[in-house]
Amino acid sequence: MQITKRNIELRVNDSLMRVYVAAPKPAGHYPGIVFYSDIYQLGSPIVRLANYLAGFGYVVAAPEIFHRLELIGTVIEPDDLGRMRGNDDARRTAIADYDADCRAVIEWLKTDSAVAPGKIGTLGFCIGGHLAFRAAFQPEITAAVCCYPTGIPSGKLGQGVADTIQRFSEINGEMLLVFGTLDPHIPEPDRHRIITTLENAKIPHKVLNYEAEHTFMRDDGYRYDAVAATSAWAEIIAFLGNMFAK
Repeated sequence: MQITKRNIELRVNDSLMRVYVAAPKPAGHYPGIVFYSDIYQLGSPIVRLANYLAGFGYVVAAPEIFHRLELIGTVIEPDDLGRMRGNDDARRTAIADYDADCRAVIEWLKTDSAVAPGKIGTLGFCIGGHLAFRAAFQPEITAAVCCYPTGIPSGKLGQGVADTIQRFSEINGEMLLVFGTLDPHIPEPDRHRIITTLENAKIPHKVLNYEAEHTFMRDDGYRYDAVAATSAWAEIIAFLGNMFAK
């Protein structure tokens, strides 16, 4: 399916947040997706992933997660300095601000004429996987895909300690978790705790484990795994398709 691409700006409190929107070109009504990047914001690899998902029939809205600290349109380079900069931006962003950004994107999706009423989900990578977990607390979110979500058991997300793992019972929809078993940022004990907490909260979920490293779905780095990424995307598309067909 061909897609359209555009940027919109949303005012969140006292900050202007740019949101990249990729959507199907044919007229119609499609599910909306709150789409979260990793700490490098909306560089070419993440935009390609957003465009890929949109081509399967989704209105994908990807906010710049550090808009309070970085100039509009800033892409952080995925090198050593960029990693330090992105992690510093993450630490300096209030958790309540991340949540406010989520609400702003959801409210925009609810008003967009191309988004089918009552069909909103979320998807994110790395820190964005954690943000997608928190997005799932919102009542409109019926499906959440969290790809190698960092910092959930520890509460590492922004200023202070995030209460994400204590709030799993607030999730209203179903979850798909994508992990790399060689990922040092989400070791086996953390993966086990996340899954056990979901089970205890009786949240419908599916877990995918690949023998892959962190960020294995990002196609510009040495950790990219085309086979694992292709398999994960097939599962993601099937999961979202089933969820929004209900």
